[in-house]
Amino acid sequence: MPIEVIPEWLASLDEQEVNFIKKFILSSGSLKHIAKLYDVTYPTVRLRLDRLIQKIKISEDNTNDSFIALIKRLAVNDKLDFTTAKIIISEYKKINKGE
Repeated sequence: MPIEVIPEWLASLDEQEVNFIKKFILSSGSLKHIAKLYDVTYPTVRLRLDRLIQKIKISEDNTNDSFIALIKRLAVNDKLDFTTAKIIISEYKKINKGE
């Protein structure tokens, strides 16, 4: 796949995350199988998958607002947790709606 057609959400993932997704797909989405491959518990795999989903959702939500873009970058780069990022963005949007 030429580099210009790699979706932004995929480009935002690091090598470990891409490998995790590849193994997840190759195991037909079996979290139990992934847990065995990584020698971790099922809840650990579920948590990792949930974080990846949040990361992808945040990177897919395009905005022209520089503050929201900054909060998203912080979350994607693990400088801010996703729950806090969502709260900040939500409150920011509420405040700016009234302007």
